[in-house]
Amino acid sequence: MTTTTEQTNDRFGRPLRDLRISVTDRCNFRCPYCMPAEVFGDAYKFMPRPELLTFEEIARLARIAASLGTTKLRLTGGEPLLRRDLPDLIELLADIEGIEDLALTTNGYLLSDNAERLAAAGLRRITVSLDSLDEEVFQELNGRQYSVGPVLEGIDAARRAGLSPIKINCVVIDGVNDHTIGELAGYFRGTGHIVRFIEYMDVGTLNDWKVDEVVSAKEIVKRIGEQHPLVPLDASYRGEVARRYAYRDGSGEIGVIASVTAPFCGDCTRARLSSDGRLVTCLFAESGSDLKTPLRDGADDSELRRIMSGIWAGREDRYSEVRFEKEHGKASKDGKKIQMYEIGG
Repeated sequence: MTTTTEQTNDRFGRPLRDLRISVTDRCNFRCPYCMPAEVFGDAYKFMPRPELLTFEEIARLARIAASLGTTKLRLTGGEPLLRRDLPDLIELLADIEGIEDLALTTNGYLLSDNAERLAAAGLRRITVSLDSLDEEVFQELNGRQYSVGPVLEGIDAARRAGLSPIKINCVVIDGVNDHTIGELAGYFRGTGHIVRFIEYMDVGTLNDWKVDEVVSAKEIVKRIGEQHPLVPLDASYRGEVARRYAYRDGSGEIGVIASVTAPFCGDCTRARLSSDGRLVTCLFAESGSDLKTPLRDGADDSELRRIMSGIWAGREDRYSEVRFEKEHGKASKDGKKIQMYEIGG
């Protein structure tokens, strides 16, 4: 099917380039900054399967997004590898005209058994969330007493499957895992994989975020640079969220994502599709716009395209910049933000 592409920009002239697709609200981890165990216990009721978008519905909306200028798709969760037959969805998405980059973010725990099938289905890149190599710290942060070993095995399996270079995402929290970032950087130095250190953000309302728990990107670069000298690199493309630094000895690079201390809303080109079919225009949004209802009520592609284009054209989100400029680093306390596990971060 040939798709006519017409670029859609929001009120600040930002194009819709990236669509992050949550395929499930379920996760096998209970990370305190996303899905704390005290809230999401064994009795917690996740979304009934009929409420989830089907693979065909996801692919249809992704195809329409491509007609609006989207070139990048990323699958997220919850934990996306908990969604049964995920490679079938990847095959559908890989065939969409105009999509240049198809990636997946996972906690990596189930990756070793899935990497080869994911790559064969058409997945091009993978990002693994890994907050520490220290067993005690890792278990504290995954909330399930899971060992780091299976995650490292998954990363190795992804490399063998051709999903390299792999990006490793680490959320840095002061007093929790900040003392282990040097070990994490050193472990992957020279492997070709890229560790990206992320400032702890006030996503959702469940993590009791405090600004004094943020370790700044500047401090992260300083600490790692003391062990392995770094030099700054130019961005690979407009809107790249990570600031890149190369090891001076040529043994690779790291990235830092400074959403709190140096917001990048002005170049944000990302929309998010929740697992139940809401289009969300900001990581810190209060809610999303329902696409599932018109989709299941029989709207044709032109009508869905009009709806999606209208949502993006009316977008004026710049939460991180507002927080930085007017709230002196303080999080919103209105309790109305969408939760991270619903849209994958």
